[in-house]
Amino acid sequence: MTNFKVLLLSFFSLYITSQGWAASASEYHHITDIKIGGKGGWDALTVEPKTHRLFVSHADRVVVIDLQKNSVIKEISGMLGVHCIAFAQSVYKAFVTGGKEGAVTVIDLKTLEAKTKIKVGENPDAIVFDPRSGEIYAFNANSSSVSVIDPASEKVTQTITLPGKPEFAIAGLGAVFVNLEDKNELARIDTKKHKVDQTWPLEGCESPSGIAIDQKHERIFSACENEKMVVTNARNGKFVATIATGPGTDGAEFDSALELAFSPNGKSGDVTVIHEDSPDKFTVVQRLKTQVGARTIALDSEDHHLYLPTANFEPSVKGERPKPVDDSQKIMSFGN
Repeated sequence: MTNFKVLLLSFFSLYITSQGWAASASEYHHITDIKIGGKGGWDALTVEPKTHRLFVSHADRVVVIDLQKNSVIKEISGMLGVHCIAFAQSVYKAFVTGGKEGAVTVIDLKTLEAKTKIKVGENPDAIVFDPRSGEIYAFNANSSSVSVIDPASEKVTQTITLPGKPEFAIAGLGAVFVNLEDKNELARIDTKKHKVDQTWPLEGCESPSGIAIDQKHERIFSACENEKMVVTNARNGKFVATIATGPGTDGAEFDSALELAFSPNGKSGDVTVIHEDSPDKFTVVQRLKTQVGARTIALDSEDHHLYLPTANFEPSVKGERPKPVDDSQKIMSFGN
């Protein structure tokens, strides 16, 4: 092959790569539904790293799914108002927030049994593991505070006051970031000093909930109730971009390998798939059809599959959240 042809081939390869998400063959599509059933609603779900087990909040329990077989392998009960799950792999434990009991339940990941309850603040909701400090951060929505837990001793070691009501949070870049739902702000927690060191306004965002991070390019993605996703520079808090999404969002994910952000829109029954063309430029590349009610999302970063919980619903009553039909809850899985 001549040098000219090599140069030309390299140019076209670079061009195609720069276009990012271009081929229709790479679009996400529905793979299967995993039946859960039971009564009550759900909140967040998360994939345990390297085991392909999906942990799903489900009213008073955590449902564990083997993603290799797409089947439920365990239901861990004895909790009230389950919201979110975080993993501390160093001690092989999961930590689960129980909003209605003001406690975090510790689960042994070997036996999948609940072993301890840790009292925290009022209505604990979001929870994350911070790799920098090796600590668990449980966010108490009604106390506007964070309970810092040592995973080994299973004790609260610090309580951090927040300047607003916390929603979803995420760890990265040596800090923990949390959306403040009532302030329309993003707060950064210094996990070394155990204090909030920055709060930044989320321009044009109302009631931020879901949050995701691109650690390579230092960008935070905040999903907003007013059908937007706001991108923030994680180092200096500067506004980067606003992306139109959809109604009823309560979660977010970012796939660093594919440079894709995801906004699950529960009211319209779809996911807004957003490509990061550059750290400051974003393009909506797909509206992935899901089902009404699919408002939270989990990403398996190894195979890039997406998981969203939903159910069928009873006829709506004005002013009330629609109730799921008993035994209809499921997890929808999607791949590209």
